[in-house]
Amino acid sequence: MAYNFISASSDGAVTTLAIARSDRLNALTPNVFVELKAAMDEALANGCKAFVLSGEGRAFSSGADLLPDGAGYEGLPDDLGALLNDHYNPFVQYLMELPAPLITAINGPAVGAGLSLALAGDISVMARSAYVLLAFVNIGLVPDAGASWMVAASVGRARAMELALLGEKLSAEEAHAIGLINRVVDDGDVLATAQAIAAKLAAGPGKAIGMVRKQINAAVESTLNDVLAIERDNQRELGFSEDFKEALAAFDEKRKPQFNGR
Repeated sequence: MAYNFISASSDGAVTTLAIARSDRLNALTPNVFVELKAAMDEALANGCKAFVLSGEGRAFSSGADLLPDGAGYEGLPDDLGALLNDHYNPFVQYLMELPAPLITAINGPAVGAGLSLALAGDISVMARSAYVLLAFVNIGLVPDAGASWMVAASVGRARAMELALLGEKLSAEEAHAIGLINRVVDDGDVLATAQAIAAKLAAGPGKAIGMVRKQINAAVESTLNDVLAIERDNQRELGFSEDFKEALAAFDEKRKPQFNGR
């Protein structure tokens, strides 16, 4: 399928997606979300077991596009709540519910809702020269697209307040130091590092990995008793899985397991 606002390519069971609006610093529009979702749906149908999300050019994403683009997008509407409800929030929820892991390759600035997408990754790899910015307050808005939850869940209330209220840039090293992102690498290694992580996960027990990502996300906002119940139910199901049986056989036979995701 041909895309106008993103690029998509696959290598084995890993699909790499990139926002392809480099002339607008990969600013986000509803069309970007439509194409990303379509590409992910197609990849999953074709056996994709891990995703990498990045941006083309020098930015990961500068956030919501504030101006018309001449390609059907008329800029921000008066009712920003409707825009979030119809486009941003459903896509973020879609990412969080993916059955396959998502690695974000933060190749450049991740700003506003672009930071929300960057933090939606299960593992994030950031270029040394890149920065993140909760820019909303600088234009009189609040964090959206899940940024409030993702930032606070990662770094705690005090840091989240500082980032959201001051609206200041945070370098890659600073973001890593406070636990906002996972890894910092040289600029030229970002995509390859993310793809290597994705390939490792794609070769793993896919059913368990899908459950792990949902379980950890649920744990952030659940009570201990809720999490214990989720863990029990997931472990019960995985105990009957082919991957677990293969792992037991491989352990007994002193070999590396060959998982099939079932």
